[in-house]
Amino acid sequence: MSAIQLKIRRIHPRAQLPCYAHDMDAGLDLFSVEDVDIPPGESKLVPIGIQVELPPNTEAQVRPRSGLALKHQITILNSPGTIDGGYRGDLFVVLINHGRTRFQLKMGARIAQLVVAPVLRVEVVETESLGKTTRGPGFGSSGI
Repeated sequence: MSAIQLKIRRIHPRAQLPCYAHDMDAGLDLFSVEDVDIPPGESKLVPIGIQVELPPNTEAQVRPRSGLALKHQITILNSPGTIDGGYRGDLFVVLINHGRTRFQLKMGARIAQLVVAPVLRVEVVETESLGKTTRGPGFGSSGI
């Protein structure tokens, strides 16, 4: 099976192409093109230095890296961030420091993952009633 192409345009001289760290990974690693200082409780817009052209009928989700979250309490503020198929602008990641100490992000650091997924288009239909299920109203309806 041939791979689907993800077209990348470097817009920064230090930009690294997204890549899979391991053969079976779902997410491509994204890398910072700058050193960024993130004080406790603050968020920063981190440039990736690339633009993408997604394959037809796909979207990309920008997801946190578990190591940054566990070891440094750094995560993505709008997780998962969505990149729509028609977007061609610069890629950035909004990182937030939930920790108690300042975090020094170094240029070239792996800061997020990019997962490309198929998109289903739906027809919105207004209705007076919905089908019944055994589920409760939500917010803890399935217990603890």
